[in-house]
Amino acid sequence: MKITVTDAASKWFREEMGMTGRGIRFFGKVYGKTPVHEGFSLGMTPDDHPRDPIVAETKDDVTYYITEGDQWFFVGYDLTVDYDSKTDGPTYIYTDNGELDKED
Repeated sequence: MKITVTDAASKWFREEMGMTGRGIRFFGKVYGKTPVHEGFSLGMTPDDHPRDPIVAETKDDVTYYITEGDQWFFVGYDLTVDYDSKTDGPTYIYTDNGELDKED
């Protein structure tokens, strides 16, 4: 499991959310839909104090991370955070990383 943040997404987080020198936590939340979960969606929140991060990526002085409590949502996938100019916000791409195949 890993997080990749594109240059365009990094720019959006810094310019639109003022996130330089701060942290962004990604988590699974009830309701919604993703390409990999029905009934759950991806949430994100500014959080400068990671507790039990299981994966983190620092780009342009912003730390993007997932905590142990939200591992269930991301198991089996790598997360790429990109920028979507149509919505003028982040978009999330889930890539199968084979972790689920190893559990069989």
